[in-house]
Amino acid sequence: MYPTVSETLALPVVQEARPRVVAGHGGLSKRVRWVHAAEVPDVAQLLRGGELVLTTGIALPDDPAGLARYVDELADVGAAGVVVELRRHWSDKLPSAFVGAAERRGLPLVTLSEETRFVTVTEAIVGLIVDAQVAELRAAEQVHETFTALTVAGAEPAEVLREVARTAGCPVVLETLSHDVLAYDTAKADPGEVLRDWARRSRAVHVTERTSYDPDAGWLITVVGARGNDWGRLVMLCPDAPPHRYIVVAERAASALAVHRLVARDREGLERHAHRTLLTEMLATSGPAGNLNARAAALGVPLEHRRLVGIAVRPRTSANPAPAMATQEVLRDLAEATALAGRRAQVAALVGVVDDTSVRALLSLPPQAEVDNALRKLAKEVHQAAGATQRALPVVLAVGTTVDRLTGVRRSLVEAAHVADAALRSTSDRLYHRLDDVRLRGLLHLLANDERVTAFSDRELGALLARDATNGSRLVDILRHYCRKGGNKSAAAEAAHMSRTAYYQQLSRIEQVLGVSLEDPESMLSLYVALLTLDVQAHHTTE
Repeated sequence: MYPTVSETLALPVVQEARPRVVAGHGGLSKRVRWVHAAEVPDVAQLLRGGELVLTTGIALPDDPAGLARYVDELADVGAAGVVVELRRHWSDKLPSAFVGAAERRGLPLVTLSEETRFVTVTEAIVGLIVDAQVAELRAAEQVHETFTALTVAGAEPAEVLREVARTAGCPVVLETLSHDVLAYDTAKADPGEVLRDWARRSRAVHVTERTSYDPDAGWLITVVGARGNDWGRLVMLCPDAPPHRYIVVAERAASALAVHRLVARDREGLERHAHRTLLTEMLATSGPAGNLNARAAALGVPLEHRRLVGIAVRPRTSANPAPAMATQEVLRDLAEATALAGRRAQVAALVGVVDDTSVRALLSLPPQAEVDNALRKLAKEVHQAAGATQRALPVVLAVGTTVDRLTGVRRSLVEAAHVADAALRSTSDRLYHRLDDVRLRGLLHLLANDERVTAFSDRELGALLARDATNGSRLVDILRHYCRKGGNKSAAAEAAHMSRTAYYQQLSRIEQVLGVSLEDPESMLSLYVALLTLDVQAHHTTE
């Protein structure tokens, strides 16, 4: 809002007096709140800080101690600088004690070589200050209009933060009250550097008011919340003391975020959104980590030097355990239940909904942790939390391979999803499933997109599928019952709800169409593998 000392010295009326900075060059960026002409040595008691003092020096002492005291008192009250006209008291240069004291305190000390009408200088500087204030007020009004429009439009948090970064030109971070990062915009800065060791840095910065600036950290912080329910902090990283406009930006952005949370309570929460974004990026690439480590650590889930395990949690959405898409509402409830289970089990995890079928999670365990013990504890909590949701759906929990590097995370997450798909058809009451638990079906899920597997299935069942398509028969289903019952014809006929005679006739027709003997164990095994492959491929096609 206020001009700097340098800007006031650049005014034409000041330049006419031939100004020269003799000390305190480092303080030329100080803001000038007001200008004050005074010819008394104890002027400091009349100031409030930010004043540029004009003097002829006629009343100032000549002794070094007195001059040092004069400078110290001005510096202590936060004066912006001192301008001395070299005409009345000192005609050539200022005493070295005066210059040395100003340099020591970083107080800009300026001499004017020509006689100057201080009233003209005062008018010019005050005009500059007023112009800056008017510009600041106009900018604040524009900020109000911009963020009011965002609030009315129901802008997402990412859009609000993007506008903050654009307006202020500095990084901005939205965090929980426990210092986990929910969203951010780095204003083109390096995200890894902005978020580095975020939780520790944030805990060290305390605010005493709803909006405060910490000069040591260079953070402008405002509390986010509404109706007495505070839930986060908005942090703007400003190395220099922020102008009033930045404070308006922070407070209006905090209001927009609070309103969005009130309006969007039935939608995905900010924490789940932040986790989902990271999980989606991890699934999209198995390459270098980039800034994912820093971003995950900022969310309270460290990934470096940890044991990482991919998890998939799928709801059984109907009496038929066949894989099916779940509604987003069901998955959001399940994601929150899974996150709650992680907190109860004291397991750090990224949890989010990344597709239409399951909740994904990435567990981050200490290097010395017993993975199976942690998984059992977590699985119990997941089943309990899922059962306590409004829909009380039973779930299948699947686990991928444990890895120790971010580059292996994608494989673990993908494997967990395939295991969950296979485990949906299982009647096992296991707390969680691994690849070796779902056995052949799990392997086929992993190989679902392999052209060789597809060719095998087509070769084994092609003729039977064509016969069903042409005649409207159900020979493939007949064969599926036979294989599932391990070749027990009586049990298969009962499962197919057919008489034994009719069922046996259908089996003979299958043998004729395929040119195989179902009594041959290898033939039955090959056909069963082909049927499982057909089921898996049908599931992957619907997703």
